[in-house]
Amino acid sequence: MDYLIWAGAVVSVAGLCGIVVSILSILRARRGGLDDAALRGKLRQAMTINLAALFTSVIGLMMVVVGVLLA
Repeated sequence: MDYLIWAGAVVSVAGLCGIVVSILSILRARRGGLDDAALRGKLRQAMTINLAALFTSVIGLMMVVVGVLLA
């Protein structure tokens, strides 16, 4: 079950990278001096990326836990 643990770790790290990307996207949008409508659009896009990355990270952590329990 080592492969499941390592695959879960890779998926979890990919989700973490997505969360960092969404944070950087929000910071760039806030510093960009955009008007209200454009800022809301950027935040909506970043929220979608954030939720997808969080889901990916949770799936990866679940894979790690299942791998540890089955090992």
